[in-house]
Amino acid sequence: MTRLTTTFAQPRPALVCFITAGDGDTAANLDALVEAGADVIELGMPFTDPMADGPAIQSANLRSLGAGTTTADVLRYATDFRARHPDVPLVLMGYANPMVRRGPEWFAEAAAAAGVDGVICVDIPPEEDDALGPALRAKGIAPIRLATPTTDAARLPQVLEGSEGFLYYVSVAGITGKQQAQIASIEENVARIKKSTNIPVAVGFGVRTPEQAAEIAKVADGVVVGSALVEICGQYGAEAPAHLKTLTAALAEAVHTAR
Repeated sequence: MTRLTTTFAQPRPALVCFITAGDGDTAANLDALVEAGADVIELGMPFTDPMADGPAIQSANLRSLGAGTTTADVLRYATDFRARHPDVPLVLMGYANPMVRRGPEWFAEAAAAAGVDGVICVDIPPEEDDALGPALRAKGIAPIRLATPTTDAARLPQVLEGSEGFLYYVSVAGITGKQQAQIASIEENVARIKKSTNIPVAVGFGVRTPEQAAEIAKVADGVVVGSALVEICGQYGAEAPAHLKTLTAALAEAVHTAR
């Protein structure tokens, strides 16, 4: 079993936490998330035009790039994380350009060597899977796909085809961090997706509080929190780890005890 499979095989829902690589003390921030109860880590690869992200993550990208963060740095953070946390799934999340500019095989090999478990590439649609998917699968890395409220019954099979690890259900048709879908809509769509696949479904976009996370955890296999954590990194800088621990611990308690 892979680390992702093992994590989602637990009887409780999983808490998936996102921060941007190179935004503050990345190693300390990652350790804080794990120590406070995060089950899966998503590490954002900074990019100049993060089109799916709202102001908080856009700002984190700019801070990271302004500090000189490169793809090599992201892979080093991943390598060091894997050495410290051998059993915690690590997913890289970002955009196509940094992943394919030197060739998908190069990226897949580098990510595998760094101990990465999965990759979410926001701007490679299922129809263009050949751009990255085969290279990832060849190295045992899960290509994690995105589904949205507008992913209808006709397109869902294409989204699910070749998706591994978990399916990331984007609960709103919009950018990260700005709004939250009604729980009834989330429940309906998660149920619809799960009728078509055995892949775990994790729900994100707009999840900010333990109360919101608990509601979603009642109906989903995982809950993804990003912007609220990224805002802490931006607000507190070097002091962020302690604040990340506080919020993550509350989120973990809410998610793990929701059912």
